[in-house]
Amino acid sequence: MLILVDAFGKAGIEGRMKLAKLDFLLRYPDRFTTLVELRAPGIAAGENPWLTGDIEQRMIRYRYGPWDPAYYGLLGALIGKGLITTRQRGSVATYAVTPAGHQLTKALAATDSWESVRERARLLHRHFNLTGTSLKDLIYETFPDIVNADWGTHL
Repeated sequence: MLILVDAFGKAGIEGRMKLAKLDFLLRYPDRFTTLVELRAPGIAAGENPWLTGDIEQRMIRYRYGPWDPAYYGLLGALIGKGLITTRQRGSVATYAVTPAGHQLTKALAATDSWESVRERARLLHRHFNLTGTSLKDLIYETFPDIVNADWGTHL
């Protein structure tokens, strides 16, 4: 999550919906590759950051598509540790990395284990820096199986 937020720079990621959709594309390389081929043909999707194909914690189908119930605790922990900040505009929070979070991200991304995640996060910023609603709509249009899944179904 920290690497993903860092990839969006000082502007950060506006809204939990957008954050969740970007996280979905980061966690599910097959879905990411499909969308990259549609939006930016000829762009290499990069290595699969989860080489085993296993996802530590699967996302669930929720109100606006893929969601992870751990977001609230994880975001709270990152904020509490001073690694990300939030700016509130109305009911929408924007998540941005702090200087300490950026330094930690640089250190993580320099390791073999996290380098491909950083590269995927950068591709997400470059090709999928849309609104949360636009990302949700793109995912729904491209992956009808997500739309048709019952709430609470693991993806």
